[in-house]
Amino acid sequence: MWQSLRQWYGEKLHASDGEIGHVRDFYFDDKNWAVRYLVADTGHWLTGRLVLISPHAVGHLDPAGKALLVNLTRKQIEGSPSIDEHKPVSRQHEEEFHRHYGYPYYAESSPLWGLAGYPVLVPPPAPAAARQAGVDSHLRSTRVVNGYSVALSDEVVGEVADFMMDGKTWIVRQLMVEGGHWSSGKKLLIPTEKVSRISYDESTVYVDSTREALLQAAEQSAAQAD
Repeated sequence: MWQSLRQWYGEKLHASDGEIGHVRDFYFDDKNWAVRYLVADTGHWLTGRLVLISPHAVGHLDPAGKALLVNLTRKQIEGSPSIDEHKPVSRQHEEEFHRHYGYPYYAESSPLWGLAGYPVLVPPPAPAAARQAGVDSHLRSTRVVNGYSVALSDEVVGEVADFMMDGKTWIVRQLMVEGGHWSSGKKLLIPTEKVSRISYDESTVYVDSTREALLQAAEQSAAQAD
């Protein structure tokens, strides 16, 4: 079942021994579209700290219950490294995170972890210069990318409104796009495999498609919904 990530913003998070805050954001890998982390806002409990929570701990989302149960204790989360949402998550931070929880490292070549469990890969040692510079690991915030322009080769056709994720594999399968006047207000669902690149300098998602193909896909989606 595909689920909207936007609908989970603000939902409460419960550890095994109590409430820990709410969902602030999701970080996805812009190479393979895997949602790698949920960002938890710990609120008054940890004075507004933001911490990462892996799908290793969350498991499957429960849309009926509108709650996320985290298989961690409050003490574990309290000791987790915090993040700054205004800076990219570095390779060094990811290594610290995985050491803290004892999780296996993500295998970049095996994004569909739901098919055979979670990927296991020992992270290779990063060069000292890279560690000092805090190299970006291609993790992007769904909150940041929401609102990005969506462009074909020669025109902007709308803006990102949501991310539709496979709840079993935590892979983003489609972008929901507000099409504007040219699409008669239709929301367009664009498969992520059609995305050729994301420009963070230009705040734009580039799509390998045509306007006609996008409209046809929107009409097909509307017909299926009926």
